[in-house]
Amino acid sequence: MKVLEAHNITKVFPGVVALDSVDVSFETGEIHCVIGENGAGKSTLIKCLTGVYEPEDGEILINGQDARKNKSLYDKIAYVPQEIDLFSQMSVAENLFLPYRKSGFKGLINQRQLEDKAVSLLERFHIPARPDDLVKDISVSARQLLQVARATVHEGYEVLMLDEPTTSLTTEDAGILFDIIKEIKAEGKGIIFISHKLEEIFTLGDVITVFRNGKKVAYSALNDVDVPWVIAQMTGRKVVQDQSFWSEKVSEEVLLEVRNLTGEYFSDISFDLKKGEILGFSGLVGAGRSELMQAIFGYLPVYSGTVRLDGEAWKLGDTSYSVRNGLVYLPEERKKQGILPVLSVRENISVSALEKLQSGIAISSRKEAELAQEIVDVYDVKTPDIEKEVQFLSGGNQQKVIIGRSMSCEPKILVFDEPTKGIDVGTKAEIYRLMKELAEQKGIGIILISSEMEEIKKCSNRIIALYKGKKAGEYDAKTDKETILSAIIGVKS
Repeated sequence: MKVLEAHNITKVFPGVVALDSVDVSFETGEIHCVIGENGAGKSTLIKCLTGVYEPEDGEILINGQDARKNKSLYDKIAYVPQEIDLFSQMSVAENLFLPYRKSGFKGLINQRQLEDKAVSLLERFHIPARPDDLVKDISVSARQLLQVARATVHEGYEVLMLDEPTTSLTTEDAGILFDIIKEIKAEGKGIIFISHKLEEIFTLGDVITVFRNGKKVAYSALNDVDVPWVIAQMTGRKVVQDQSFWSEKVSEEVLLEVRNLTGEYFSDISFDLKKGEILGFSGLVGAGRSELMQAIFGYLPVYSGTVRLDGEAWKLGDTSYSVRNGLVYLPEERKKQGILPVLSVRENISVSALEKLQSGIAISSRKEAELAQEIVDVYDVKTPDIEKEVQFLSGGNQQKVIIGRSMSCEPKILVFDEPTKGIDVGTKAEIYRLMKELAEQKGIGIILISSEMEEIKKCSNRIIALYKGKKAGEYDAKTDKETILSAIIGVKS
């Protein structure tokens, strides 16, 4: 039975048609996967279906009733956003049941009653936290599961919409979530599952709708199609899946030497990075990969050990020193830490090169615009113009802006932390190609941190595995996946 329908939905923003006469419907007891490249229109559709955006044309029906005329119908759509959106200073139980009216609580809220009711949900979702724990004190993975649990407690929901729900989950937690989604499907709810991870879609989904350039371009039962078909529909072209992006111009010259480095989240780590090399760091969430690189960059403290760049002693604990001396870190949380969302593309690019853009005591507007346009052209950033607020670009294009901005600092080393998080398969290949070109053509040493084994294998000349903050192994690009997986889960291969 159709529970949610969109007919002839059109949404226009200045300079772009985000949705072009889209028709799509979702049924109860079905997992409906939605996929498309960044900028294809998925996020805009979500915001229309949840009442955040008002489309220029078309109708949205929930149980056959017009939701644009009766906004209360949107309460039947439970939405889990990609970005973690919780109150960090409030307890797990409080976050779980907010807003209390939708969760069935009336009048004065009894804290004990709230926490008692939370216990069964924390157990169902395997969330390793107590009801009275503050959200800021639980793991990122637990927060992601908490968001999903929160969506399901609201009374009267009939559709659960999940936007990239496994982005911050461990493999084990993702498996738990999939089991819960199947249970919710069995209860007769409609599931809308949005993901860039094709293996998840084929594992979980019943049907698939593909978007491209604001249009619905394909729909099928998943049993009737395969991965190449999905990629071709998404991109409008064939993408070679088994293509490798290792650097083929690795020098014998060592750029970075790390010896016996110890910090709060890692201990006794040693490795070398060569000029023109892509060095992959693999490990489970919490293994210390990001924390190790943030410590070398100067963001986190180092207790002991040494770092040398180009043979010279490296100053730790100073991020400005790192950028000035050729080491740039591109963070995992792109929207929170990588971009200045309300500023333009031009301003996001120029902010790291203000000294170069000076003309006398002021910033040269001409130089600033020239630099921004050059980076937009070189890195093929898809934007109407350089004055567009960067928050309105797709995730892949935001990442290209960050890479271009980093290159204006003339780095010797770039640290990519989960560079394709939330990015579609076609744009992933563009990011991989950029890393390969930077390593081969400019001799930059690249450190790639990734939770995706396929990504690590495709791009890295060497791979270092971490387990619980310690180095668990070092492998070349041809090492089989099973050996590396054994190392990152603490099993000797």
